[in-house]
Amino acid sequence: MLRPTPFSSLHGSNRSFPRVAVTAGFILTTASCARAPAIFGTYGLAADRIAVLGWVFTIVGCAVLAVVSVLLVMALTRRRKRIAESDESTLEYSGSDHAVRWILIGGIAIPAVILFFTFLVTLVIQAEVSSPPRKAVATIEVTGHRWWWEAKYVEADSSETAITANEIHVPVGEPVRLVLLSADVIHSFWVPRLAGKTDVIPGSRNTMWIQADKPGVYWGECAEYCGLQHSHMNFTVVAESPEAFRSWLAIQRQPAAVATDTATDTLIARGLDTFRRSGCAACHSIRGTDAQGRIGPDLTHLASRNLIAAGTLTNTRGNLAGWISNAQALKPGSGMPAMKLSSQDLKTLLAYLETLK
Repeated sequence: MLRPTPFSSLHGSNRSFPRVAVTAGFILTTASCARAPAIFGTYGLAADRIAVLGWVFTIVGCAVLAVVSVLLVMALTRRRKRIAESDESTLEYSGSDHAVRWILIGGIAIPAVILFFTFLVTLVIQAEVSSPPRKAVATIEVTGHRWWWEAKYVEADSSETAITANEIHVPVGEPVRLVLLSADVIHSFWVPRLAGKTDVIPGSRNTMWIQADKPGVYWGECAEYCGLQHSHMNFTVVAESPEAFRSWLAIQRQPAAVATDTATDTLIARGLDTFRRSGCAACHSIRGTDAQGRIGPDLTHLASRNLIAAGTLTNTRGNLAGWISNAQALKPGSGMPAMKLSSQDLKTLLAYLETLK
């Protein structure tokens, strides 16, 4: 185990000190490189302003580090020189006035100026991102669950409400208001390329806004540790043209395409029956059917989503079959139980779920 080196003995370890300094610097600079969010590669107004603040802090921090490093090297060099010229036991401290000036200027005045400058910049940026530049075109109620996200597109007419999971669609170039809720513990909603993070707190309604200035799919994640599958509590924001967004939203408002008790005895109809008999309806909702569960994600338009299990798997037939059969092997601790279905029941259930577009 590494032990700290007493400062008083640094002058006697000239060779080990540079190695320790280089090793510590390497560890500090690479500690957060694994899957680091791209906060400087932004595609939204709020994220742009936060990136500016990040650059200010980075530049100021690097400048302070450089100056302090130079002063440290100078101090160590001068001390070694004095020790070489005279016996250390006979050295007497002098220049107390000079030392006091260094403390007042370098230890108080300059840090105070730096902190005041960064504080002002932070206030300006915070004011700019606190509200959208114009009225939001849509309001989305986002609820964090362990470990997935529910997105409800709120409308004055409740019959026009659309509900999806782990995939949020927004129109390009338009601000969208988000109302953040939690169904269990504290989470944090973060889309690094579009906006800063906002905590999702049980019993509270926090709000934020996002705006995507370029079409694309933007990765989001929970930024507050919330339990075993925190790292697999992801989502995507799909930014598309206003026309495509309105078309998508109109489809999401509709009930399931295959949702009738009068269906003939086909593979798909048997799949709906399997969905009801196997207990899926106790946890999941499918609008247009009697499945009204609220524990798991709404599956009305499951087949239209690109990912399942909160970004853990792509939405393919094979992945969906594996998720249904043994979700705990893929995402231990999740609320989805392993479903003990026969091969025929699994086949019919998949056939039905694939119609939910």
